[in-house]
Amino acid sequence: MTRTMIALGGAAAALALGAGVALAADHEAGVPLSPQEAAGGWTVEAEGHTICMIRLSADHAARPDARCAGMLPDGVTNWVATSGGMALTASDGQQLVPFDRWSNSLFVARRSSGLDVQLMRGKPNPTAGATEAGLVPGPRPYD
Repeated sequence: MTRTMIALGGAAAALALGAGVALAADHEAGVPLSPQEAAGGWTVEAEGHTICMIRLSADHAARPDARCAGMLPDGVTNWVATSGGMALTASDGQQLVPFDRWSNSLFVARRSSGLDVQLMRGKPNPTAGATEAGLVPGPRPYD
């Protein structure tokens, strides 16, 4: 019985330590996106499926690829930092899609249709049967 109690205590301590590490690693939730962090490619996903890529630049330009048509509104040309993340904007500054920052590399927008659109840092992870760009219908294999 003593060994069991020691093992349970050790497991609880390890779990508590692991939870502290996970919280420390995710310190960016709700923080505005900085130009340095934004620069580069981002994968646009919905319902667990990779849709397209968008390239953000440090000078606040946004370039969605052609596959983003229908998922992102027409006229996305820029991005702007917001109090809790970022927003894709039109050339006149109108916010088209606001995104809340959920982690260091994940932003989520709730569309009026109820569909969640996600921006994830980097290119999609290729799946079996994926095209060279890795953009295929199907679930994204999360790390």
